[in-house]
Amino acid sequence: MPDPIYVKEAFARIADRYVMTNHVLSMGADMWWRRVVTKRIKALNPAKLLDVASGTGDLALSIQDAMPHAKVIATDFCAEMLEHASSRGVHQTLVADALELPFPDGEFDVVTVAFGLRNMADYERALIEMRRVLKTGGSLFILDFSLPNGVMCAPYRFYLHHILPKLAGFLTKEKDAYEYLGGSIEQFPSGAAMIALLEKTGFVDSTAKPMTFGVVSVYEAVRQG
Repeated sequence: MPDPIYVKEAFARIADRYVMTNHVLSMGADMWWRRVVTKRIKALNPAKLLDVASGTGDLALSIQDAMPHAKVIATDFCAEMLEHASSRGVHQTLVADALELPFPDGEFDVVTVAFGLRNMADYERALIEMRRVLKTGGSLFILDFSLPNGVMCAPYRFYLHHILPKLAGFLTKEKDAYEYLGGSIEQFPSGAAMIALLEKTGFVDSTAKPMTFGVVSVYEAVRQG
């Protein structure tokens, strides 16, 4: 599991360049990935949504723009990242640890976490906490990196461990900030393993949708009553 102190300090150091770096490293695909999630959420027409580990607010902004009627709250444990989310237009932000969310049970229709669960110190505890703040029948969306299968796996791993850290270091001027990324993706449960974890933590109707040759996946699950 990632060291939360290291992760928090790393994100604080790269906050100013985080959005630009993500667009470059993904060649712009990160914007499409978030649009896919937003479109699915819009179909559910939620009144109140929580974006956990929101960072600079990319997904929260996408949802907010698509559903101006909905109340969107963005949380993150890194204040420096949330400052950027606020300055970019996220209406409501709150510094909070995903393992101890400061909300009552059953508060939200939808909970989202994009590229954040992988960085948490305890995946299971985080999912249980997200389930707690969801209404019965509410939906959880997870967008995160995964490993592709077949012929794409080897070249992607080479990029992940040898090219991406150097390119990210150059873009952010923080050489070590992305060095942990490859290992965190390798260790993060994906596909069937994530479905099993969701079911273990009380979710039902879990689905996994790989995108862009499987380098990312969208997971959707429902809180069981």
